[in-house]
Amino acid sequence: MNKTTITAIGAIIVLGAVIWFARPDSPDATDSGTPSVLSGALAAEESSFDFGAISMAGGNVARTLTIKNTGESPITITKVYTSCMCTTATLKIGERTVGPFGMPGHGLVPRIDEALEPKEEARVEVVFDPAAHGPAGVGRIERLVFIENSAGKPLELKISATVTP
Repeated sequence: MNKTTITAIGAIIVLGAVIWFARPDSPDATDSGTPSVLSGALAAEESSFDFGAISMAGGNVARTLTIKNTGESPITITKVYTSCMCTTATLKIGERTVGPFGMPGHGLVPRIDEALEPKEEARVEVVFDPAAHGPAGVGRIERLVFIENSAGKPLELKISATVTP
C-alpha cells in the first residue's frame, strides 16, 4: 500500500471515531422505554411548525416552541440536538440559556442536565438556515429537534418549510 492509501484509511477511521463518540447516548439495554410514573412527562404546546415558503436569499428563520413538564416531579433535560447541520436549537429555562446545539457528528452534543420543575415551562428556539445546503437545498424540508430527558422517550419538535432560491 502506498502512503496516500494509508493516510486515507487513517482519516476514515478517525472520522468514524469522531461520529461514534459524538452521537447521542443510547438508552440502557435494560430500559423498557416506559417512563416512570414519578418522572413526569415532557410535552410541547406546539410540536411542529411550518414556515411555509422561504427564500434562501432571505436568511435564517427562527421559531420558538414552548415545552412543559406536565408531571408532578422534576424532569432533567439531558441533551438537545437536531437532525441536520442546517438547524440549531437553544434551550431557555427562565433566565438561563443553554446552547445552541446542532447535529451529532458536526460537533459535540454535550450532556446539559437542566432541571425543569413540575408545571414549569421552557422555550426552545429553533433556527433554520435555508442556504446551508446550497442550490441543492431547494424544495420541501423537515427537520427535527430531539430533547432527551429523564422522563423517558426523547421529545421531538419538527419544523418544515419549502425552500426557494
